[in-house]
Amino acid sequence: QVQLVESGGGLVQTGGSLRLSCAATGRTFSTYDMGWFRQAPGKEREFVAATTWRAENTYYAYYADSLKGRFTIYRDNAKNSVYLQMNSLKPEDTAAYYCAGRRASGGSFYRPHEYDYWGQGIQVTVSS
Repeated sequence: QVQLVESGGGLVQTGGSLRLSCAATGRTFSTYDMGWFRQAPGKEREFVAATTWRAENTYYAYYADSLKGRFTIYRDNAKNSVYLQMNSLKPEDTAAYYCAGRRASGGSFYRPHEYDYWGQGIQVTVSS
């Protein structure tokens, strides 16, 4: 069983930055696809970013089109962690952010149901 724990959320002003962290248990983290999703009140959970494993030491990063250039996903396999750097934050980025993981499968990376493991979520609030 893999456990995911997010940290780093909080309140920030428009234009500010936050870095979310997700620490994972498990011995094979390096071969997991990891994703970030978010969910605002009254809305469906939406894809933010993913880092996918395809071969030894080969990873790809994907982003929601609307977030490219502002958000960056990266991982540190030595720390069993994945991060989401969020810059130029806007009030519409306010949401609960969730870390998700799965064994690399080559399948869709942007659909929540494709992931097997989820963190508890962490709140990000951007004030105007």
